[in-house]
Amino acid sequence: MRILSIVGARPQLVKAAVVCRAIANRGAVEHILVHTGQHYDARLSDIFFQELHIPEPAYNLGVGSGSHGVHTGETIKRLEPVLLTERPDWVLLYGDTNATLAGAVAAAKIPAIRIAHLEAGLRSFNRSMPEEANRIVADHLSHLLLCPTTTAMDNLRREGLASRTVLTGDVMYDCVLMTRDIAERLSSPVLECWRPGQFALATVHRQENTDNPVRLRAILNALERVANTICPVLLPLHPRTHKRLDEDGWKPSALKLCPPLSYCEMLAMETRARLILTDSGGVQKEAYFAQVPCVTMRDETEWVETLENGCNVLAGADEDRIVEAARRHPEVGPWTMSYGDGHAGEAVLRAIESA
Repeated sequence: MRILSIVGARPQLVKAAVVCRAIANRGAVEHILVHTGQHYDARLSDIFFQELHIPEPAYNLGVGSGSHGVHTGETIKRLEPVLLTERPDWVLLYGDTNATLAGAVAAAKIPAIRIAHLEAGLRSFNRSMPEEANRIVADHLSHLLLCPTTTAMDNLRREGLASRTVLTGDVMYDCVLMTRDIAERLSSPVLECWRPGQFALATVHRQENTDNPVRLRAILNALERVANTICPVLLPLHPRTHKRLDEDGWKPSALKLCPPLSYCEMLAMETRARLILTDSGGVQKEAYFAQVPCVTMRDETEWVETLENGCNVLAGADEDRIVEAARRHPEVGPWTMSYGDGHAGEAVLRAIESA
């Protein structure tokens, strides 16, 4: 059996690492890895291949960044010849990026190829989010829907797709278990500067926040207030966010900035943080896995399970709500929701082989 995986962004590399490991342990499966080149910054791509022991991609499409239409169209254009050359049995898609959408459309045009969508069934129910459109299209074009949670299964049942679904558990939980010991032993300058339990970790990268000056300024003001009144705040800067701040001429007063962290550095900092503030879906879950209170700076979340017992709080881009949620962080818990048994990668392979 031949499986072709399409990845392009940092979160997809984390998920693909689990699948690559499961395939290596299984044998008898040929795996072709295609990198679209969406994340080409070394801190968002190369370091992930090294830390997570992901094989070098067979193809790097070099698409780079761009508007949604340009990026998706260029990915389809460059991906189609690869699919026609390799003729895999399955195309495996990850998550909700433009690479996922492009892979679904390109593969659906070649009848002999079947499509499996890993992390299927997530819904924010906010159609203004580009990621929501990507998820819906990928799910409806896929032959096999690999769901991380029962909530995702229920979403797909309501859309009439129940017959294609399999509950696998969350591969991101697998990856945390795979790398937790490495992260705990890690030594790096950023880790040495921050004492466990004495700081908050923040991330801001989602387009709905970075491309909206009003939302971005409210979030930054909130983070400054948290840093001034609750505890120091570290913000690793995503390239998109960095660009927006440079264009705006914004300079922090209390907030501490640093370059993007590697996967293991990020896990180590999440585990040591007193509080996490983010607009990232993956970081919300990693906060939950680490049992660290989280404030999500979005109006909705796909990972509704994290909201139980106040472990994660939706605060939107409202400055006062973000600060108030951060102040309440000692009151949260317990963390009770399971995202699988740590063997989601093997479950994904079994589902594909059985389909």
